[in-house]
Amino acid sequence: MPLARPDDADRQAQLDRMKRRATGLLVLATAIFGVTRWYESRLPWLGFIRATAEAAMVGGLADWFAVTALFRHPLGLPIPHTAIVAARKDRIGRTLGNFVQFNFLAREVVARRLASMRIADRAVTWLSDPAHARLIAHQVALGLARSAEALPDDEARRLIGEGLAARVHATRAAPVLGSVLTFITTDSRHQDLLDDALGLIEQSVRENREIIRIKVAEETPWWVPEVVDERIYLKIVSAIENLLHEVRESPDHPLRAKFHEALVRFTDKLRNSPDVIEKAEAFKEELFSAPVLDEIATSIWRTARTGLVRYADREPAEGAEPGALERGIVSFAAARRSNEAMLGELDRFITDATLTVVEQYRHEVGELIAHTVAAWDPEATSRRIELAIGRDLQFIRINGTLVGGLAGLIIYAVSRLW
Repeated sequence: MPLARPDDADRQAQLDRMKRRATGLLVLATAIFGVTRWYESRLPWLGFIRATAEAAMVGGLADWFAVTALFRHPLGLPIPHTAIVAARKDRIGRTLGNFVQFNFLAREVVARRLASMRIADRAVTWLSDPAHARLIAHQVALGLARSAEALPDDEARRLIGEGLAARVHATRAAPVLGSVLTFITTDSRHQDLLDDALGLIEQSVRENREIIRIKVAEETPWWVPEVVDERIYLKIVSAIENLLHEVRESPDHPLRAKFHEALVRFTDKLRNSPDVIEKAEAFKEELFSAPVLDEIATSIWRTARTGLVRYADREPAEGAEPGALERGIVSFAAARRSNEAMLGELDRFITDATLTVVEQYRHEVGELIAHTVAAWDPEATSRRIELAIGRDLQFIRINGTLVGGLAGLIIYAVSRLW
């Protein structure tokens, strides 16, 4: 049975009002015909009015019959070829389904409409608005948070751990470390690291003078005078501090060259020495053992889940500082909006995907319409269609009455004046 619409009461009221108007006009024409027919013998000129009213009455009756016959039997009489909608409901459904399938869902029609819509440009323009990005980010985070809460902890940790283990075992440590060191030695970045290390050593020596003094006193024989211990301590500390200062202040210090050579040799071994490569792999396996990976997976899962839940629980208030996801959406949309070539590619992709779906399922759409209409109650279907178009059909009755009257007047005038 067709579903009722919220505005059915208004449609019914409009339909009833138009029916009263059309019927009133027909009654008026009938009344005029009766009066003029009675007085026509005494007032011959009333023949023109009588002919007009007679033809108007015939035209109005004919169109009343035609309009009524679409939806029900006129006067309840089972006249053949009446109540057409109820009797031909299934065929109407099939015809409507085929009409939609081959006219509205035709490839060229859909393609032309999609091309004129510029969906990709509309989408990125909509997403570039921070308010819209906030809504999308909130919904995405909410969905991810609910999924994260529903996923068992053990299963999540296992999946993350397996992913980490696969990546760790598939990545050879020595070449990666060699690439990192090569990057560091480029443009003398390793000398900056050496300066930082020397600074830390110098600070450590300065902060641990007393410990060095005690160690010197403990390592020298008991018979060495304390004054000598003090001088040895001062010599050691002074030598260390002077060396560190000289290396830091001199870009050409020999120690820097030795550090560079040692780093280059070690980088080369990481790339080419089987022994070093094997040791690096062994160290990697030891460092990322199963318990360690499990702890890392647990930490990643807890952090991600907590962050998602906290982000999703935020209310997307106006004027609030945008989150990382919102900024990412806005930046993505802005970047795509300025790229006309990419927008064109996106539009073509959307069009091709939509046309593929339409061509694959448009027959099902036609079948759906036909089956849906076939399942409707015949009388209810007639009422629904009459509510939809009946008001406009009443104009046919009004026009039939008026046009019929005009035609009757012309025919009568010609017959009298010829």
